[in-house]
Amino acid sequence: MPVSDTGPIPDTGPVPDDLLFAAVTDPANRADPYPLYARLRERPVSRQRDGSYVVSTQAAIRALIFDPRLSSEDLPPFKRPRTGNPLRDWIINPIRSRIATAHRPLIFRDPPDHDVLRAAVMGEFTIPRVQGLRDRVAREVDTLLDACRGRREICLVGDLSYPLPVSVICELLGVPESDEPRFQSWATQLATALEPDARRDVEARRHTVAAFDAISDYMRALIAEKRRHPADDMLSGLAAPGPGGKKRMSDFDLISTAILLLVAGHETTVNLITNAMLTLLRHPQELERLRADPERAPRLIEEVLRYEPPVHFRTRKALGAITVAGETIPKGAAVVLLFASANRDPARFAAPDRFDPDRPDIEHFGFGGGLHYCVGAPLARIEAEIALVALSRRLVAPRLMRDPPYRSGASLRGPEELRIAIDAVA
Repeated sequence: MPVSDTGPIPDTGPVPDDLLFAAVTDPANRADPYPLYARLRERPVSRQRDGSYVVSTQAAIRALIFDPRLSSEDLPPFKRPRTGNPLRDWIINPIRSRIATAHRPLIFRDPPDHDVLRAAVMGEFTIPRVQGLRDRVAREVDTLLDACRGRREICLVGDLSYPLPVSVICELLGVPESDEPRFQSWATQLATALEPDARRDVEARRHTVAAFDAISDYMRALIAEKRRHPADDMLSGLAAPGPGGKKRMSDFDLISTAILLLVAGHETTVNLITNAMLTLLRHPQELERLRADPERAPRLIEEVLRYEPPVHFRTRKALGAITVAGETIPKGAAVVLLFASANRDPARFAAPDRFDPDRPDIEHFGFGGGLHYCVGAPLARIEAEIALVALSRRLVAPRLMRDPPYRSGASLRGPEELRIAIDAVA
């Protein structure tokens, strides 16, 4: 039985309106949350039983997305668990927790801090640098698919859609290839920071803090190495002095930014590639059209970002009372921007539940929106485009073996594995 903060959700009959978002976060609904989104859109701004407000339509989200009264600084303060060591528990860890709280990743920061950090990142995350990765991505895709030759079955997540973006983001940042395997458990745990339930779970927060400390120690050492021996990578650029010899950001901000880029740089892309291939396998005529005409790939990806996006929602906090769609969100309330619901809003899209890459106007929140629009979106699009074209051309007679199990997260939603039967890898 699904459980919310206020107790079990009744499983006898329809879910009550004020427990709909609790049902969205229930893993039992991960495979198809869209009927719940349709019910939430009946009230564009819906107060839930836990006191949060879920915003679910295109118009309502657009009315809020740039509102300065909506804060991204909604993570609970860092709090490290007791160790039994008085010096660590009363002095060292409280100081470390205050530093980590004050220097959160930029997606959890408001202006002006957010704007300064984002500008530094965008100064390194340039279009020429991203475009320059096309050949590298294509080689990696071919290498991963070559490794599947001679098999009659592949797992897309393990064989391609996870290792590809991890390899690419590590090269972009300048993380040694030999260290890539260390990041999987760290990244998986840190991604739970986007899940409201995990934020309230004491044990989950304990694991998140441990993962953050481990990856922080790693990044601190790597940044020091980049300063000693700079290379042509993003981390070296961010660690280098700025104009006048001043630091582009504090070392604490640099560490949290590097962590964000590493985690977010592959988590969303894994879901984008996997969701896209799953959608194509369920719409084989579109897979055939892509095979015949690779130039369709960009439009197809934009429709996937609308139809099965990698990011389903983000949370915010109201800094003041905000009235939208006839509902007043009070100061201090938690707010959920339900992007995936807005992507299927019938007031914005004709036949929104139909997958149609030929839509004349594919406007979506697939990478979020507003000040926090995903900085890595251009790279994710390139990786997805190259991967999908190669999959359409090299997999011979691909068939979905079974509906996939989903990863635990409701915010970053995607299959945990995707098993595909094939006749061969061309």
